[in-house]
Amino acid sequence: MAHHRSDVLAHAVTLLDTHGLSALTMRRLGAELGVQPSAIYHHFASKQALLAAVADEILARGARPRQAAAWPERLREVCAELRHAMLAVTDGADVVATVWAFGLGATAPVAEMEEVLADAEVPDELVAVASRTLVHYVFGHAFEEQTARQAVRLGAVERSLESLPDFDLGLDLVVDGLRARLA
Repeated sequence: MAHHRSDVLAHAVTLLDTHGLSALTMRRLGAELGVQPSAIYHHFASKQALLAAVADEILARGARPRQAAAWPERLREVCAELRHAMLAVTDGADVVATVWAFGLGATAPVAEMEEVLADAEVPDELVAVASRTLVHYVFGHAFEEQTARQAVRLGAVERSLESLPDFDLGLDLVVDGLRARLA
């Protein structure tokens, strides 16, 4: 049975969510789809290309309509959406952050942050720094939260999940710092 690119991608996301990043191999993906691993390369030139597509799919599945008008709230919406999208899939934070760091994809959140900042007339020299500061905060928080939740669920550690830092409060600190810089 021939598989379309979207079928392969959907199964890759399911495999990631079910078994984690270490299980997402071309060989296993091919085996689960009933094809040789080389058939996967027909749709994705490399494992990195597959991971980039998976990261973009994670972000697409987490997309939410925007409601905020003011730039600070718009940034909060983008950041919250990014966090929720990554947390919705096992190892999602690891995949999305890695793909973004390698320049392979997952660029939509940063592009949207830059657009929000430019619309707010943030000076050009601060737009890239502010957007990267925000995305690094979201990646770091999501990675810590996801890792802690998985470790607790697997019984690897005994930790109260209440000890995780408050995402919204931390985000407010970053956004308030940017607002103060602009004042």
